Amino acid sequence: MNQTLVKRIREKIIKTPRFWKRVFMISLDVIALMIALWGSYAIRLSVWTPTITGERLLLAAFAPMVAIPVFIRLGLYRSVIRYLPEAAIWTIIKAMLIATMSWVIVIFLMEMTGQGIVPRSVPFLYFILGTLLIGGMRFAAKWILMSGTGLRRNEKPIFIYGAGPTAAQLARALRGHGNRYVMGLIDDDPTNHGRDIGGYRVFPSSQLPSLIDRYGITEIVLSMSSIPMDKRQAVLGRVTSLGIKVRSLPDISDIVDGRYIVSQIREIEIDELLGRSFVPADANLLDQAIAGKIVMVTGAGGSIGSELCRLIVRRKPAKLILFEASEYALYRIEHELLAAGHHAVVPVLGSVTDAKTVERAIRTHKVQVLYHAAAHKHVPLVEANVLEGIRNNVFGTLTVATTAAAQKVESFVLISSDKAVRPTNVMGATKRWAELVVRQMAIEARDRPDKQVFCAVRFGNVIGSNGSVVPLFKQQIAKGGPVTITDPDMTRYFMAIPEAAELIVQAGALSAGGDVFLLDMGEPVRIGDLAENMIRLAGFDVQDANNPDGGIAIEVIGKRPGEKLFEELFYDRNNAKPTRHPKIMRADATAIANYDIDTWLRKLEQAIGMEDEAQARKILFALISAEQIELGTGTVHQDRIC
Repeated sequence: MNQTLVKRIREKIIKTPRFWKRVFMISLDVIALMIALWGSYAIRLSVWTPTITGERLLLAAFAPMVAIPVFIRLGLYRSVIRYLPEAAIWTIIKAMLIATMSWVIVIFLMEMTGQGIVPRSVPFLYFILGTLLIGGMRFAAKWILMSGTGLRRNEKPIFIYGAGPTAAQLARALRGHGNRYVMGLIDDDPTNHGRDIGGYRVFPSSQLPSLIDRYGITEIVLSMSSIPMDKRQAVLGRVTSLGIKVRSLPDISDIVDGRYIVSQIREIEIDELLGRSFVPADANLLDQAIAGKIVMVTGAGGSIGSELCRLIVRRKPAKLILFEASEYALYRIEHELLAAGHHAVVPVLGSVTDAKTVERAIRTHKVQVLYHAAAHKHVPLVEANVLEGIRNNVFGTLTVATTAAAQKVESFVLISSDKAVRPTNVMGATKRWAELVVRQMAIEARDRPDKQVFCAVRFGNVIGSNGSVVPLFKQQIAKGGPVTITDPDMTRYFMAIPEAAELIVQAGALSAGGDVFLLDMGEPVRIGDLAENMIRLAGFDVQDANNPDGGIAIEVIGKRPGEKLFEELFYDRNNAKPTRHPKIMRADATAIANYDIDTWLRKLEQAIGMEDEAQARKILFALISAEQIELGTGTVHQDRIC
C-alpha cells in the first residue's frame, strides 16, 4: 500500500508542469540559503540562536536575492532532476561560488556605510553549507525519484535538433511514452535562443558539447523538417562529430503521406548525410508514363527493379508484369506487393537471355511500357565472369529490346550506369553496348508507322542497392570494424533508391525516342569521407593517428580490378540539355553516330559462342576505343545515342 502511494506521489511530481516545479525548487533554494546563513553564524559564534539584528536580517534578505538570479543564469532550474548527471555538481559549486562572492560585495558595501561587520569566516562557511544543501537536495531528489519502485528508470535524456512545429510535436508525442525524455530543443536561429517552445527550452547549437556533458546525453534526434535543406549537411556533420547516437524524425511530407507517424524515430539515412537536395516528383509525368497501362519490369526483384515496382503500383497501372530470373527475389517482391493490396501483378520467372520466355511475357500480356533493369552490376564479379556479364548485359538487352520492338511496345527504358562513360571495366563496357543497342532500336523505330520510344537513363550508385558500398560499411561497423575501403580518395555519385525510381519513370515520360537521360546526382562523394561519416553517424569515433586506441578503424585494401578512381556521368557536361524536370538532363542528340552495331554484335556473339573470353573482351573494348577515336576527332559525341 505504501509503495503504491509513493508511486502515485512520484507520478504526480513527474507530471506536474515544469513551471510549478521550478517555482517549488526556487522556494526550496531560498529556504536552503537561509538555513546555510543561519548555520554559518551558529558555527562561527558557537551558539544555536545567534542574535538577530536589523543588519543581519538585511544581509539575509540579500543572500537569496543575489543567488537566485545566478542559479537561473547557470541553468540550475533547467535541469531535469531525474537525469541530473554527476558532473552537475561542478555547475552547482560554480553557481554557489559566484553567489557567495556577489554577497560578499554587498557585505563590503554595507560595511563601508557603517551598517555592521560580518565575521570573515561566515561567507566561507556559507559557501560550504550552501553548496551541500543546494546540491544535496537535488541529488537526494534524483535518488528518490529514480530508486525504489524503478519508475521510468530506463528513460534516456535526449535533445531534439530543430525548433519547428514538427520538433514540438515530437517532444509532446514522446512525453510519457517510450524510454526517451526530451531535455530541450537545439536551434541555429538566434531569435529562438532562450525561448520556450511547447514547454521546452531552446538552446543554441554552439552549446551542444557542454549540454551533452551537463545532461549525460547519448542521443540527438534531428527534426529534418525544422532544418533548412541547405543547412542539413552542415548540421549532420556537426552532430555526428560529437560521438553520440544520431537519429532522425522523418520529413513532414513523409508523415503526411502516412509513411511514418510523428513519434516514429528512425536511423539517419546516408543520403541525408550526403546532403542531396530532393525535388518532389512530378505527378503528371508519373501518371503519363504508367497510369492505366500494362507495364513490365525486368529484374523486378533487384534493388532498382523492386523500387520501380513499388512506385508503379502506386500509380495504378492496368497490370504490372514482374520479370525476374531469381525465384526467391521474384517471390519476395510479389508477396510484398500482394500484401500491400496491389493485386494486378503477374510474376514471370525467366532470364532476359531467353528470347522465347521474353516474347511470351510481352505478347501474352500486351505490354505497353517496359523498364529494363535486369543486369549484372557488381564490377569485380562481372570482371571475373566476363562471358556471363556480356551474355546478360549486352545480349539480354538485345533480346528484350528486339522483342519489345517486334511486339510494338510503346515505351522502352534501359536502366544504364555512370560506368558506361569511358568504361575501364567489363560491366561499364557492357552497359555502353546496351546503350548502343537501344540507340539502334530507336533509329529503326523512326521508320515504322507505330510510335515507339526507346531511351536510356544513366545514373550513378544507388544507396542501399545490392552490392553497394553503404550496406557493406554498415555491416562492418556493426561488427566493430574495420571498415575496408579501396582508396580513400576515390569518389562516387550516390542517389537514394526511391528518388532514382521516380526519376527513371519521369525520364521515360519525357523521351521523344533515342534519348540518353542523365540524372543529376549532385556532387561526387569521397569514399574516405563517407566511411568516416558513417562511423560517426553510428555513434563511434574513427580510429586514427589522433585516436589510436579507440573507435573503429578504416583499412585501405587497394583498388579492385576494373575500378576507376573517379566516376563520370557525362562525356561533356556542356552538351547536356535541361528538361522540364530540374534533376533530369538530356544528352545532345543532334547528330547520329554511324556505327554498324549489328556487325559488332555478330563478332561478339561468335566470341561468346566459342567461349573465348580474351577475344570477347577484346571486341568489347574495341568498339569503346572506336568511339574514343571519333570523340577525339570531334565527329561524334559519346552521349549522342540516337
